[in-house]
Amino acid sequence: MIIDDKTLSYKNFIDASEIRLSDSQEYIDFVNAGHNFLIENIRNGRPIYGVTTGYGEAGQNYAAFEEAEELQYNLFSFHGCGVGEYLSEDVSRIMMIIRMISLSKGKSGISYDLLKRFELLLEKKIYPLIPSQGSVGASGDLTPLSYIAAVIAGEREVVYKGKTLPTSEVYKTLDIKPYSFKPKEALAIMNGTAAMSAIAIDAIEKFEVLLSTSESFVASIFELLLCDITPLEPFVHESKPFEGQKSAASNILEKCADSKLTHEAFSRYENFHLEKELNIQDRYSIRCSPQVLGVIHDNLAIAKKWIETEINGVNDNPLIDHIGKKIYTSGNFYGGYVAHAMDTMRICVGNLADLLDKEFALLVDHKFNKGLGESLKLNTKSTHHGFKAMQITLSSLTADVIMNTVPASLHSRPTESHNQDKVSMGTTAALHFAKQLPDLTNMLSIALLGMAQGVDLRGRENCSPFLQKNYDSIRAEVTKLTHDRRMDLDIKVVNKMLRDGQFR
Repeated sequence: MIIDDKTLSYKNFIDASEIRLSDSQEYIDFVNAGHNFLIENIRNGRPIYGVTTGYGEAGQNYAAFEEAEELQYNLFSFHGCGVGEYLSEDVSRIMMIIRMISLSKGKSGISYDLLKRFELLLEKKIYPLIPSQGSVGASGDLTPLSYIAAVIAGEREVVYKGKTLPTSEVYKTLDIKPYSFKPKEALAIMNGTAAMSAIAIDAIEKFEVLLSTSESFVASIFELLLCDITPLEPFVHESKPFEGQKSAASNILEKCADSKLTHEAFSRYENFHLEKELNIQDRYSIRCSPQVLGVIHDNLAIAKKWIETEINGVNDNPLIDHIGKKIYTSGNFYGGYVAHAMDTMRICVGNLADLLDKEFALLVDHKFNKGLGESLKLNTKSTHHGFKAMQITLSSLTADVIMNTVPASLHSRPTESHNQDKVSMGTTAALHFAKQLPDLTNMLSIALLGMAQGVDLRGRENCSPFLQKNYDSIRAEVTKLTHDRRMDLDIKVVNKMLRDGQFR
């Protein structure tokens, strides 16, 4: 992926295995022209926020041109107060790429030399060690991004070749000299939304696997509970043509193809008087599953579009327009779009967890599972209990997921002497979205184990080829439950298979 001042697509960003900075002379001159325009202004004594003034509430304090570099050093230094778990190596890498993309637009007043330092760190796979907590999402992700600035300057710690090491030690090994920030450059790195965006991108990648796997489980419910596929028919969803809803219905219907267990579309009209206790239609958690999942699909598409715009945006302050010869103080560092996208996705995860909980309850309950018996027991002795406790764990996890759906964006906290009096909380929203996913993954792992047990009861030969494939994958690793035994290790096995995308 070549980075210059052009817009990059979300897909290209995700798929890129190598990052390169444009080396055309025209582009180099374009970036440096913005920096030179800024330097010209501060040499002439013009007060520029964060360059020759203090930060935030201290913006009334003027610093001379000669103090501009010291001001940049102090900025990343005093923001070195992050706490909590460290962000993953992947998230750290994505953060650096995102910040590089934003700065590459030539509206931040930075030099081409700074962009080359980003390229160097990415090329050498040197990733800053970044604590996850400490940002309110405006003025951008100041504290998390200070760890990138500090590493560029040769300070703090990095992850290199799988080890956490002092940056200075890695630089010495690779003969890299610490970078000295020019006026505004540390501020330009830190005054952005790269932390929240990187966490969001990494979590969305994981969630897309879970969403597809959830549709696989829903399709298995249609089969194992002998359901009517009429609600999946294209006519239904063309009549209310939300794209996500149409996609979810199509995916589920395709996964049910060639099953001997589902009721064919419209067959219940003919068979209603022939089959004992046949309800004309199935319960909402089954019949409305395309509508539930469709909302999630469409919100996911919106979230990805907003994040694509965010990572291509210039979100530091002030903005430097060297062509129009103007300097704009503004608020693009406010991460409201990412915050709202992540808050919405957290609600989506809550709804997905609730759907799985309801469907799994039907699967294990002998009153509703159409002959699968009590708690999916293969051993009918009264001293055995099947999936009884597994359902309790799954339901407990549902509560954990749903409790984490309160919008972070509503918890704006006034900070920094009421200068940052309305903030986005975008990083908090993204972190809490990411925190929901391990619980959802464990829920799905339990559900898939129940699915396999249901196939044992219905007969593999009656299932669709898709369900047979997923059943075979599980049974290659986990034996069927014939006697009460611990199942936590089974959950871990399926959890890894799920994360690897085996059930999509």
